[in-house]
Amino acid sequence: VQLQASGGGLVQAGGSLRLSCAASGRTFSGYPMGWFRQAPGKEREFVAAINWSGSSTYYADSVKGRFTISRDNAKNTVYLQMNSLKPEDTAVYYCAAGRYAASMFARMYDYWGQGTQVTVSS
Repeated sequence: VQLQASGGGLVQAGGSLRLSCAASGRTFSGYPMGWFRQAPGKEREFVAAINWSGSSTYYADSVKGRFTISRDNAKNTVYLQMNSLKPEDTAVYYCAAGRYAASMFARMYDYWGQGTQVTVSS
């Protein structure tokens, strides 16, 4: 499956962005999906994950209550709505598709998008 992330940009603290990840190739609806991010000089970290149906979602503590992951299987797209953005949210955001279950561990994901830059100014 091929993944294409989009929607990043520059936003002021307190603002919002919605990231999209469009999938092509194999049946999208069978894959749990995740969002990860990597800031300069830091390791990639888990942000959010969603199971294949969208009935279960998981969040890192740092984004809980501010970010919402969702998916539209008819459109082969997963979203990350980011509200109340903070400068520490600045990073390259990656979407990923797994084969087993939604997970916070990057090693559980087999397919990765190219990343989209999110910059939050103070």
